[in-house]
Amino acid sequence: MAGQTPAARKQARIAAIVIAVTVVLWMLANWIGGQTNMPIRYAFLFDFAAIAAFIWALVVLFGVWREGQQTKD
Repeated sequence: MAGQTPAARKQARIAAIVIAVTVVLWMLANWIGGQTNMPIRYAFLFDFAAIAAFIWALVVLFGVWREGQQTKD
């Protein structure tokens, strides 16, 4: 991360936190769903929410990467 702006570092840190929290919550939601025999539609809801969070983090990290590529030149 050397050479990146503080704003880019902050965005990367937020994206990393979102990824970590999403993984933990996704696994927890699936475990609770299995223990309580929740309807399958809730499992899909959790899956889609996790996918949305991962896509958001990917877009943010891509922007951070692009910024780093532009500042290298």
